[in-house]
Amino acid sequence: METESRRALHELIELLGEVDQRWVSPEWNLHSDEDVYGAHRAVMHYLQWGLVGLFERDPSAPRFHRIVSPDRKVLGDNPDAVYFDAPVSADHTYRVTGETKGATYVSITVEAGEAWGSMDNQTVGVINDESFDIDADGRFEIHLGGEPRERNWLGLPAGAGSLSTRHYFEDPTYAAADPARVPEMRIEVIDGDGSPVTAPPPRPSDASVAAGIRRVAGLVRELTVDRVPQSSDIPRSWISREPNVFPPPGKPGDLGLAAFDAAYAMAPFLIGPDEALVIRARWPQCRYGNVCLWNRFLQTFDYANRSISLNRAQTVADADGRFTAVIAHTDPGVPNWLDSEGRPFGIAYWRFMLPEGHIETPQAEVVPLADVPSRL
Repeated sequence: METESRRALHELIELLGEVDQRWVSPEWNLHSDEDVYGAHRAVMHYLQWGLVGLFERDPSAPRFHRIVSPDRKVLGDNPDAVYFDAPVSADHTYRVTGETKGATYVSITVEAGEAWGSMDNQTVGVINDESFDIDADGRFEIHLGGEPRERNWLGLPAGAGSLSTRHYFEDPTYAAADPARVPEMRIEVIDGDGSPVTAPPPRPSDASVAAGIRRVAGLVRELTVDRVPQSSDIPRSWISREPNVFPPPGKPGDLGLAAFDAAYAMAPFLIGPDEALVIRARWPQCRYGNVCLWNRFLQTFDYANRSISLNRAQTVADADGRFTAVIAHTDPGVPNWLDSEGRPFGIAYWRFMLPEGHIETPQAEVVPLADVPSRL
């Protein structure tokens, strides 16, 4: 029997074939065996998030789903952060209840449209913990849409499609690897007097199952064959294409999947088997600061078992916040080592949440690994 769901499934299967033939190829600057199996691993993670977060998705009956975990890495994850996502629509009014769980920074952003993996998607609203009330137990309640409120409210403009929450922890251990640090988050549709809307959504249909499959395919397509090759021009001033040279940190504006109230900087690193990248930097005044290592598919390295990220609580720094970090394949026997996992190439990504004043640009140089102790 030819159903719409079957047509959608065949489209997904055909897309995966196109991804393997085109995206996992020199057309997207993927040449080595490691590039190929790394790309296939990334696609499996994209599919996992699509099936968890996008397949069953209804803004009239939303649920929060955790976007990333140690075993599901997409869209530039962070070892210190727990992220949730839920569908929303300007046609409804919502109440979000949650807890900070001891996070040093909490925010909610609204994304426009129905594109979940595109940096070209637009962030159309943000509220952070400076704009909503938190009780003594770390719990909060926020209203979305409906009549404006002075606090604890975020508007939903026409075209709003998804909600992202961010909990950043600045602890000596990686919060994203600890199930005990995952906060409780709930979203519900409410009516004009604040009562929950309890009418059940329609049961699954051929059309809804087909739409869910196409959402999964849409995510995979956005993150693979619809994304420009990494050698293409990059329009953001805080993104460097030059290995081992960091750009000045900058604000993302309305860039999709980014936070209005953050500053970022990223650059590729490139080191040989007996080399190390020595990075000299200074933590600015901010609510949260972090640098972490990604592969070329914007997935963090293995933070469940390695030291691949530094926040201020994990950094040995002087009283002025200055420190030296070292990216190397093996432990050089100095503080602030970032484990490259033996990879000659990767990306170093800086985040500064609610920064104040000037942010110094990190400076880096490649040195022989054996010389690292003397250089410090």
